[in-house]
Amino acid sequence: MYSQSAPAKINLALDVLGPRPDGYHEMRMVMQSVSLQDQVTIREMPEGFRLLVMDLPEGVKTLEQRAAEAFFAVLGRPVPGLEVRLEKRTPAYAGLGGGSADVAAVLRLLREMYCPEMDPAELEAIGLTVGSDVPFCVRGGAALAEGRGERLTDLPPLPPCWLVIAKPAFDLPTPEMFRRLHSRTPSDGPDVNGMAGALRKGDLHSAAACMGNVFESVLEPPEQREVLYIKNTLCRFGALNAVMSGSGPSVVGIFAHKEDASAALDDLRNVCQTAALAQPMGRLI
Repeated sequence: MYSQSAPAKINLALDVLGPRPDGYHEMRMVMQSVSLQDQVTIREMPEGFRLLVMDLPEGVKTLEQRAAEAFFAVLGRPVPGLEVRLEKRTPAYAGLGGGSADVAAVLRLLREMYCPEMDPAELEAIGLTVGSDVPFCVRGGAALAEGRGERLTDLPPLPPCWLVIAKPAFDLPTPEMFRRLHSRTPSDGPDVNGMAGALRKGDLHSAAACMGNVFESVLEPPEQREVLYIKNTLCRFGALNAVMSGSGPSVVGIFAHKEDASAALDDLRNVCQTAALAQPMGRLI
């Protein structure tokens, strides 16, 4: 039996440059893995593929199964019998890459179990066949992500700090958020280059000043009110800044002091579906 954590990701800065001929979108974003994480365990069984997790629809080939099939296709061998158990802590449909992180952990575990000599870049390429965020989640740490999200340039992680991650009680499906970007005029994107430069300098305050997400500009008024309430609450308790992560609706606040972060967390637990305290993490592989 093999087990690994599956750290969530946050977007410190996210810009969408436009649609691509292949149906995806050209992105520029700075991503950071965090200590809010699921736990993924794999063990061999005689045959088949079984995913143990709550609320799993029957008869659907899961991303985890697709990842295993892609991994063993590269090895040129049949998929062995596998049981994958997920202990979920990262909320779904939250802009935190929880599903991609689980797939990435499955791939890292399969590499550990069956092909430890596999180059990490090859593992990331396998992950891209399953989802655009998977290559970053395989790698972890902090990175400038371009293209679909697969062109990764390593960055130093955020300097030591505390993160409060809070999800309001609604979901924002990613395809719908991209449709909104097409049908409206979004605001100017965030300073992605400035964010990357701040991380390279190890300057937490400058990094906080560069936080931004173009998806915030296409929120509907009720969604915008809730996201803004969370951002204002985080800043009222001492956050250096706060931003919506991914396609939302989770909001992330950066704190220099744990005491301030804990106070904000206690306040938001009363109004948010999920609220958690986390820290930035370095590379995973």
